[in-house]
Amino acid sequence: MTDPAQPLARYSAWTRRGDFVFLSGVIAVDPAAGKIICGYDDLPKAVANRIGRTGEFSVDARDGPVIAQSWYVLDRIRATIEEAGGTMGDVFKLVQYFRNLDHFPRHNTVRRMFFPDAPPVSTVVEVSAMMPAPEILIEVEATAWLGPQP
Repeated sequence: MTDPAQPLARYSAWTRRGDFVFLSGVIAVDPAAGKIICGYDDLPKAVANRIGRTGEFSVDARDGPVIAQSWYVLDRIRATIEEAGGTMGDVFKLVQYFRNLDHFPRHNTVRRMFFPDAPPVSTVVEVSAMMPAPEILIEVEATAWLGPQP
């Protein structure tokens, strides 16, 4: 099992309020290892191959960073929602921040793997920078509802 998201500073990774779970923005950083996910080589080989590694240096160097970070972020969201008692099907809202909106189509391909049926409602925003380093390309916050379905 993948570890849930961990904060990089003094804030909660998530909180539950009634039937709702709110996640702080999740980035592709493993705080325990002090490592930023920068490409396919930072993921398990089977995952990298499944999400798009081609073995062609020019393609993987261009697409790998955003695809690997997208998978890592969404997988941390999945693990965090499961820790809270839900599933990815309970996530109904995403706010996605990009350093470059040109990355959205590649992120969206990975997002379909985590939301194969109905995607959550979404907001997409381009920002000039993200903490803690320029290598961070994407940050995603999520909201889930764990109450009974109507």
